[in-house]
Amino acid sequence: MARMMRFALTTSVGLALSSAVFAAAPTVSAEVFVDKLDSPWDMAFMKDGTMFFTEKCKGLSVRMPSGAVNKLHGVGTTAGYASASADLFCDGQAGMMGVAIDPQFATNRFIYVYSSSNLGGKLANRVMRFKLNDSMTAVSDRTDIVDDIGYKPKASKHPFGGPGAHNGGRIRFSPADGFLYVTTGDNHLGIAPQDPKYIGGKVLRIDRNGKAAPDNKPPAGFDPRIFTYGHRNPQGIAFRPGDNRPFTAENGPWHSDEVTALVNGGNAGWDPRPNRAGRKDCPDDYCGYSPNQMGAMDPKKRAAFMPMTDLKTYPKAMKPAYNNGGLSQGMFCNTFLSGAKWKDWDGQMVVGFAGIGIHGTPVGNRLDLLKVSADGLTSKKTDFPWPTVAGRFRACELGADGDLYVALEDQGKIIRVKPE
Repeated sequence: MARMMRFALTTSVGLALSSAVFAAAPTVSAEVFVDKLDSPWDMAFMKDGTMFFTEKCKGLSVRMPSGAVNKLHGVGTTAGYASASADLFCDGQAGMMGVAIDPQFATNRFIYVYSSSNLGGKLANRVMRFKLNDSMTAVSDRTDIVDDIGYKPKASKHPFGGPGAHNGGRIRFSPADGFLYVTTGDNHLGIAPQDPKYIGGKVLRIDRNGKAAPDNKPPAGFDPRIFTYGHRNPQGIAFRPGDNRPFTAENGPWHSDEVTALVNGGNAGWDPRPNRAGRKDCPDDYCGYSPNQMGAMDPKKRAAFMPMTDLKTYPKAMKPAYNNGGLSQGMFCNTFLSGAKWKDWDGQMVVGFAGIGIHGTPVGNRLDLLKVSADGLTSKKTDFPWPTVAGRFRACELGADGDLYVALEDQGKIIRVKPE
């Protein structure tokens, strides 16, 4: 029997709650769903409770409703998997990341993953499609539907993050239009977010073969797969129940993690190129850190530093609904709670933080609850009732049973959170 933990929205569990008050908030319990994992990164659920999940440096697995775990496809030459791809690798933040199930899985058996690859000596992030066998023990027919998502060369001189930094990597099918949304990071390449052809620093919207959705509206001359651009490192994307509007959760540059409601063809306003708006030269031509962000944790100085969403340079940029109080603490995932059992939280967004504390930023291993306005431009926040010591939240997803599942990367666990 899994050990259960119960929490309520009270100060007795040592949480600093916001001023938001819920008249009918549920009490929640938590239990270990899968453990002894190596950096769990993402999850995807079938209607019967079957859960696909990725481990960054190992690969793709499936947990059956019985509790049995089948290892399907490995990273590199990982042992113990039914198959593996030698070109897949992990390095720093890179590896096997997002996973998604085709909406027509019952007929086509397609599963998708986002992973780093050196196929043919070319470093890139790829979106791959596999076909699952009937016994759900192995995959075959690998098809790389996107093979040109940027990956920072190892010869880079940038002092932060290593070659595998800022990959994005979350993939989700929209319940409204059936297209696959793919978040990509800027990979510490200054030109990427605003570049019309480079697909790093973007959100792509594609079909199951990797072709652009025909009604994408990027600016003239942009890659037609681009749904939105001007992103830094969006590692969460979720669709709001009711209107199915997509929202990203995005890491900030030493400040301002942001949640943003996406607009087809919209610009998220991140532009780390040097020598723009009075910026100085930057290491490796990327101004996302020093010297344009140093000291940004001082609220009195923050306005002078390069914003995550640069509304001065891009006045029509998509405005964030939430900016984490102007702090960067590693916002890595988002999902919407749905169902009457969540009471007042029904329809609210959960965002998870990895607890990164950089240059004076308070560490924040936690989940936040956001009540986002109908227009997607504002939100009200409260803390989710979770132990103050929790680990690095890497993924959060609503299961087919309506419960919340979260992956704790450093603890190697996937936790099931149930409203009582």
